[in-house]
Amino acid sequence: MTLPREAAMLREIERSVSSGRFPAAFEGILVTSVDSPAVGGFAPALRRLYFVRFAFAIVWAVLVFLTTKSGLGPAGIVLVVVYPLFDVGSAIVDARSAKGSKSVRGLYVNMAISLLATIGIGVAAASGIPAVLRVWGAWAIVAGLVQLIVALVRRRMGGQWPMILSGGISVLAGANFILGASGAKPSLTNVAGYAVLGGIFFLVSAIRLGRAAKGK
Repeated sequence: MTLPREAAMLREIERSVSSGRFPAAFEGILVTSVDSPAVGGFAPALRRLYFVRFAFAIVWAVLVFLTTKSGLGPAGIVLVVVYPLFDVGSAIVDARSAKGSKSVRGLYVNMAISLLATIGIGVAAASGIPAVLRVWGAWAIVAGLVQLIVALVRRRMGGQWPMILSGGISVLAGANFILGASGAKPSLTNVAGYAVLGGIFFLVSAIRLGRAAKGK
């Protein structure tokens, strides 16, 4: 036998399903269960972050190309240290927006990895471009794996396939950087290209996130 209170709740659920809106009592369950673009402004915040990361990557790559043609000078050292440090900041912003979702743990791992990369690249910069390429390559491999895992966790949101591809490419690019460090004329040109490609993936993902949000 259905109690009056239960019957009222069932009627409320039926009305909510019909209208496409859920009572406040059920919103907390949805927030903790699924990374939904409509919940808590997560997707719009992530989209804005992706646009910022795209712009940063393009500007950074141009500056690296212009300042490291003749070697790794003071400006080049600052640039190679700033890039992973910016990644730490981006992961912090991302984690705050995604608070309560399943992807936060992976973002914390990414923060730790990028912070270690910042320190490692700063130390390696004193030894020249080959050392920087080796540390950068190791960071690209590990960070790419983390990005791949985070994007797979978020795939229900939409707009994550570019991030999945970017993570896989990062692993391959990292291996190439390590091998290139032993070449005849190692340079940071490939690293600049890597940043541009990563920025393009962020741009595509931001656009796809916007389309996914409109489709809901």
